[in-house]
Amino acid sequence: MKTLNILSGGAAQGLVRSLEPAFEAETGLGIAGDFGAVGAMADRLRAGVPTDIVILTAALIAKLADEGLVLRSSITDIGRVETALAVRAGDPLVSADDAASLRAALLAADAIFVPDTKASTAGIHVAKLLAQIDIADVIADRLRVFPNGATAMRYLAESNDRRPIGCTQSTEINSTKGVILSGPLPPGCGLATMYTAAIPAHVSSASPAQRLIALLTSSETSERRSQAGFISGLTS
Repeated sequence: MKTLNILSGGAAQGLVRSLEPAFEAETGLGIAGDFGAVGAMADRLRAGVPTDIVILTAALIAKLADEGLVLRSSITDIGRVETALAVRAGDPLVSADDAASLRAALLAADAIFVPDTKASTAGIHVAKLLAQIDIADVIADRLRVFPNGATAMRYLAESNDRRPIGCTQSTEINSTKGVILSGPLPPGCGLATMYTAAIPAHVSSASPAQRLIALLTSSETSERRSQAGFISGLTS
């Protein structure tokens, strides 16, 4: 089967996969490619990896447009995704109403599962947050860092630690079996990131990519986006 090649932040993986059957039925194309830390995906596009569509943060897509790597006219917002807390299914939920309670929750955990703290949207935010609430050094040996949030959540689900916790984007939590979304980060600590689709400048035929973008953003799939963890109309 021919495929549409995609480079995407991990935040969009669950939504894209949920729409894949409808896309395949309509176009006869499967969806292949990579989902991971947005910085790594952007670098793959820059390196010339064959790509028909990219889904990354709005800020990064804008930068790629400035670099002439994506068609500015194709840029389309999908929705915002919050960074949130996760626990294993069956574990007590962990909530944080303010920075102090978030600090206490993280200090109480014996393992903290997060995505790449240098290349992923949520991981970069987590690193800043740990410094902000002054526990980066204290919990350094408990931090479990993985290439992306989906991988971090899979390892959280399989963890044998006594009281593990995870922090990544809500869509990656929602799409991983064995973990549940415990709650958003509190005011002053949160992050809501707009994810945006675009078509690379070198694509010879943009029609299939345009159709996938239409599916990802149409009113008919709004409930699917909401279930995945995308939020419409939320400001940063």
